[in-house]
Amino acid sequence: MTPAFRPPHKAGPAALSNAAKTALAWAHSARFATTAAQMSQLPASELPEIAFVGRSNAGKSTAINTLAQQGRLAFASRTPGRTQHINLFDVGPKDAPDAVFADLPGYGYAAVERAAKLRWQEVMAEYLQWRRNLHGVVLMVDSRLGFTDLDRRLLALLAPRLVNGEVRLLAVLTKSDKLNRSEGQRALQQAQAVLAEMASDEADLGVTLFSALKREGVGDVAEALHGWVHPAGEPGLKPSAPDSQA
Repeated sequence: MTPAFRPPHKAGPAALSNAAKTALAWAHSARFATTAAQMSQLPASELPEIAFVGRSNAGKSTAINTLAQQGRLAFASRTPGRTQHINLFDVGPKDAPDAVFADLPGYGYAAVERAAKLRWQEVMAEYLQWRRNLHGVVLMVDSRLGFTDLDRRLLALLAPRLVNGEVRLLAVLTKSDKLNRSEGQRALQQAQAVLAEMASDEADLGVTLFSALKREGVGDVAEALHGWVHPAGEPGLKPSAPDSQA
């Protein structure tokens, strides 16, 4: 099985499909719910949870804020690696959210002391392996670097849940505006090759280019996440009137 990918949508509301507009309207509803320093502090929930993970400088917080169309929903520290909590955001109708975004601490930043790194490696490993309502993982990878050793370790950690289809994965190749067309295609092909190593009939794996600056791939990511939570026939939120940032 070859992991699926679609070229990123072009920027601008006119270029977005109705499905992408519906998905973005849903993502725009994200609002802060709670924060936790350890697994025991996370609320028990039946809502499908979508975790955002990635290296500290991969653009994770920026991507979340772009998807939600909110400048500071996910806190982007000036010092990468300083966010050391799991932050949860409810998504969907205000009175009846239908999903949760989970922003996990970035990993791999050298300036963070070793003790803090080890503690958060344990928390993240426990969350990714055992969080019962974890529905999908969005792995942010700097498109210029590709999958680093730490990214591959995270994939290995998730592999059992990915292979049996318990958890879905979307690799988001960030900062794609830094690449030309041929470099972007090469980044996609290299990412597909990495994901193909864990492909199975049950695995739901995807990859797309993403640029917060040019808003490329935003519709693709929103549509993928919305599809994880709302199978065909369950439309979720209707798209709002198009605007210059949708």
